[in-house]
Amino acid sequence: MKGTGAHLLQAADRATERERVYARRKRVNQVALTLSLLAMAFGVFWLVWILWETVRLGVGGLAWATFSQMTPPPNEAGGLANALWGSLVMVTLATFVGTPIGIMAGIYLAEYDVKGWLGSLTRFVNDILLSAPSIVIGLFVYAVVVARYKTFSGWAGILALALIVIPVVIRTTENMLMLVPSGLREAAYALGAPKWKVILGITLRAARAGVVTGVLLAVARISGETAPLLFTALNNQFWTTDLSQPMSSLPVTIFKFAMSPYENWQQLAWAGVFIITLAVLGLNIVARLVTRNRT
Repeated sequence: MKGTGAHLLQAADRATERERVYARRKRVNQVALTLSLLAMAFGVFWLVWILWETVRLGVGGLAWATFSQMTPPPNEAGGLANALWGSLVMVTLATFVGTPIGIMAGIYLAEYDVKGWLGSLTRFVNDILLSAPSIVIGLFVYAVVVARYKTFSGWAGILALALIVIPVVIRTTENMLMLVPSGLREAAYALGAPKWKVILGITLRAARAGVVTGVLLAVARISGETAPLLFTALNNQFWTTDLSQPMSSLPVTIFKFAMSPYENWQQLAWAGVFIITLAVLGLNIVARLVTRNRT
């Protein structure tokens, strides 16, 4: 009887201890959940406020003249046609230049040199480029291209933006290819397929959605870059298709107009912010749709 009573007391003590542990864990969970919700609410509050101000002030500056007329002098009517054209040209060409280089480098790192010294060095340099401020890239292109040829140009802006695209595409391509199961490669090798055909027909096709998503995110990033273009393409108040001359861009125009004391320039700056926000939002939506279709 004494032994039975002792066992009952021990069982009761263990039950009490478990209840205390459970209660403590429940309190910790509630505190962590509350802090997480507060942090989320803090971030969402500022995001909603920024988007609201962008829509409220940007929609008022939208008109047909915004898309059809050149950037105006102070206190005169005008639009953003030359800035929109310059951004479209430089972002498009920079994407066409940087994407193939990034994809090929990512394929090399994931398929040919996973643990070699050259692959490790390339990853290290790529990580530096990913974390480097864009103004550093702009200064580099300024020293190498602009200062040497004694002129700002659209080509210099394209080169600066392409150097931002490349590390993003490299990282995304390598990561997506590394996620492809090795069994797919081994099955293709067992059938006698050469390595280049395995990469093009099996691994790259399997990782296609992720690679496309990385490219779209890189485009979204360079669409709003201002610092590299200030040191390379500079600005141009007029419409130009000559890439060897200074070229206007939407981010630089927004920077210039937003800092000015002129009301018409400030209104156009907000209109440009609204347009570029819609463009970046559209690219992110496309990236999400590509990823969702893949899954």
